[in-house]
Amino acid sequence: MFLDYFALGVIIFVAVFLFYGVIVIHDIPYEIAKKRNHPQQDALHVAGWVSLFTLHAIWPFLWIWATLYREDRGWGFNKVVERELALEDEVKQLNQTVAQLEQRLSAVEGGQTALHVVETPSNDQEKES
Repeated sequence: MFLDYFALGVIIFVAVFLFYGVIVIHDIPYEIAKKRNHPQQDALHVAGWVSLFTLHAIWPFLWIWATLYREDRGWGFNKVVERELALEDEVKQLNQTVAQLEQRLSAVEGGQTALHVVETPSNDQEKES
């Protein structure tokens, strides 16, 4: 009789332990996000609760999502953004250079056309002579 009650107590203890263990495990990404001052902490917390209903199928993705952000370096794309801004500046400078060269080319072509116009009557006058 004692072993029956002991076994029932063990089963209840294990069930309660597993229940609270699963709840603690689902909250790990949120705790990581809170520690790292993640800008999307609330979304991670809600997604963690949703992962309970999906039997923690999305939990590894939440872990990755929580660990991607660090307060000191953000998402880790700062160098990419700086490089992109530098490339944008280079493109702007190249566009300005191309515009200046096009203006100079049109001025040179305009000057050659004016010379052709001047030369053409001269040639015609020579033919008439």
